[in-house]
Amino acid sequence: MAETRAPERATNKGPGRLLIAVYILFAIAATSRAGLQIATKFDEAPVAYLLSAVAALIYIVAAVGLARAGHAGRRVALACCSVELVGVVGVGILSLADQELFPDETVWSQFGSGYGYVPLVLPVLGLFWLWRTRHAPA
Repeated sequence: MAETRAPERATNKGPGRLLIAVYILFAIAATSRAGLQIATKFDEAPVAYLLSAVAALIYIVAAVGLARAGHAGRRVALACCSVELVGVVGVGILSLADQELFPDETVWSQFGSGYGYVPLVLPVLGLFWLWRTRHAPA
């Protein structure tokens, strides 16, 4: 007899709406920051500014994945939150270990300290929410 799985709960309901709103806010902030930095002083710290642009793209795609809900949306959000967590931890460690690697800050520098460490907490909350909503209650 085949095992049936409970359907997934929507990621865009309840607290998920707040999470999506924060992702959208960070997408706007990171896009604005990266756009300004790339347009006005790209030659000063290209790696840092491109990392901010990558963070912005990840925030946008994560917000869309969470908002779409469904199986495909969940997979996209899971990938984005995972890459985001690895990115913020990796860039955070590198920015503390060798400050010359990042002559100017990125969204993820020093674990997102310039944004109140929200970039560090956000993917953890996203992954928790995806785990929490993985199955509908019976």
